[in-house]
Amino acid sequence: MSAGRRERGFTLAGMLIAVALFGGGLAAYGELASHAAQREKERDLLFVGNQIRQAIGAYYERSPGGAKRFPQTLEDLLEDKRYPMAQRYLRRLYPDPVTGKPEWGLIAAPGGGGIMGVHSLSQAAPIKSGGFDARDSALAGAARYADWQFSYAPR
Repeated sequence: MSAGRRERGFTLAGMLIAVALFGGGLAAYGELASHAAQREKERDLLFVGNQIRQAIGAYYERSPGGAKRFPQTLEDLLEDKRYPMAQRYLRRLYPDPVTGKPEWGLIAAPGGGGIMGVHSLSQAAPIKSGGFDARDSALAGAARYADWQFSYAPR
């Protein structure tokens, strides 16, 4: 066997190793980018969920008259028509950041008296499992995003 043929064999083997390493690097980068995107969606879900929880709480606490009421629909948070001048608790209805859809799971108030909270409809498993703020401590260890519930509990 000539020296030229052996060198071509080593070159081919070297190129195959380089392609394999490059492919592995791309796969690792793709995984990293995917996790970063999912973490961003989780941060958005926490923000939006807490905005809706606060809006429901404001709607409930500012009920006119003696009886406190929860909103009947999420649209009630955009324009509360119980007052002569409409009150606004949210600027807009946010889509679920995880699913990207405008639908939310609704948490009914006790006795069916309106909506006391929302949750994502995603069945995907979250990356974040701990280190939540005190108001979100119940989310720790949730198996899926649908278990991340943002509800207002009157005191």
